Amino acid sequence: MGWYDSLYAHLPVWGQNAAVSAYGLYWHWLRFGGKYKEWETGYRNREFLTASEWSAYTKIQLQTLVDIASKNVPYYRRTSDTEQIRAALDGNILALPLLEKDPVRNNARDFIRQDQNIKYWTSYTSGSTGTPIASFWTAEEIRDSLAVREVRSANWAGVSFKYPRATFSGRMVEPNPNSSGPFYRFNIVERQVYFSPFHLRKETAHYYVDALRRHKIQWMTGYAVSYYLLAKFILENELEVPKLKAVVTTSEKVTPDMRAVMEKAYHCRVYEEYSTVENALFVSECEHGRLHVSPDVGIVEILRPDGSPCDPGEAGEVVTTCLMRTFQPMIRYRLGDLAAWDSTPCSCGRSMPVIKEVVGRLEDVVVGPDGRQMVRFHGIFVNQPHVIEGQIIQESLDFIRVKIIPTDNFNEADRVDVIHRVQQRLGQGVRVVVDLVPEIPRTKAGKFKAVISNIKQ
Repeated sequence: MGWYDSLYAHLPVWGQNAAVSAYGLYWHWLRFGGKYKEWETGYRNREFLTASEWSAYTKIQLQTLVDIASKNVPYYRRTSDTEQIRAALDGNILALPLLEKDPVRNNARDFIRQDQNIKYWTSYTSGSTGTPIASFWTAEEIRDSLAVREVRSANWAGVSFKYPRATFSGRMVEPNPNSSGPFYRFNIVERQVYFSPFHLRKETAHYYVDALRRHKIQWMTGYAVSYYLLAKFILENELEVPKLKAVVTTSEKVTPDMRAVMEKAYHCRVYEEYSTVENALFVSECEHGRLHVSPDVGIVEILRPDGSPCDPGEAGEVVTTCLMRTFQPMIRYRLGDLAAWDSTPCSCGRSMPVIKEVVGRLEDVVVGPDGRQMVRFHGIFVNQPHVIEGQIIQESLDFIRVKIIPTDNFNEADRVDVIHRVQQRLGQGVRVVVDLVPEIPRTKAGKFKAVISNIKQ
């Protein structure tokens, strides 16, 4: 646990709210300063490009990206040959090799362009495919990523980041696992409620609803499964939710049953968003309920095992080339997700490609002894430099097994920290066993599962 987290954990609730607001002030500048308005205008202006205009646009952006990567990024200078680069500059992206996650995981800085000596920010994936991957962002790339969410996600849902909102994310907003509430903290700068996903259960649901009412929240965004679980508890407890404009879900697949439960509980439409921490692609749901790929964020391919493109309706592996971020280029990056194209044009009039379905992003839920239900639990491996790969296995309500492939520097302090992180989320009464293993088995389909539950939900 870093010094900031340690200090935050010892503050009273009012102090934590102040800290969250101070942090919010900094991020408000970082996300909405600089060229933010320019990025936002660009996404609005390109929204109704024709298919041929999109093709021409992405070809130019790809040429720029490949030129930058081949000249200024160490990894691509070593691995791309002249013929591949020449073909890619002509618009043939299939000429370039696929990028596995291991090279990025093992040496993320090998992907930073060397011709720019500027300040950058680091974020980490939650490790859903094993170990967190570092992602490096310039300030303008951060603003660009927020602009596309405002225009193509929030605005499509009839809301805005300027409106009061609630967020479910992996932030440890309430450090005390045995807290009696409140289970949120408030960022006064953006009028944003940060919900704790680690204290959510039937008995605490009314505290979450009270927060919506107290802070006049107009929309909610974040972890799909957390909002689904809260919705279930709201219906079971017959709670009355204040009027909301929309719920925009992230991080996990939304099933029809989940959508029905959420829309019944919240009395508003649910919109699905599909992206990654690396912003390697951006997919969002329009007002007609279709999932559109934003071509100006990234080129998306859906491929068969032999590398050939899938037909519409055929599920395949998602491979992306991020166009909006050139500081740390990701070209033909294998996400490990599955999806299928939809060839039917959308009646919204946008010519952006449509994804029929995103497959396999619904994760196992970890259940606490007191009934709390949590998702994205593999976030405990973020900022664990001595963990090569980790897996959470829930054996029973009070027993968690953690499998870790360690580096040579893994020590007792690391083991204690892993146990602390699990118990901080589930309570001190949960027994945690850390097993150091040489490898973690994959599923029959070759997929890594970061969270496995062996209890009946």
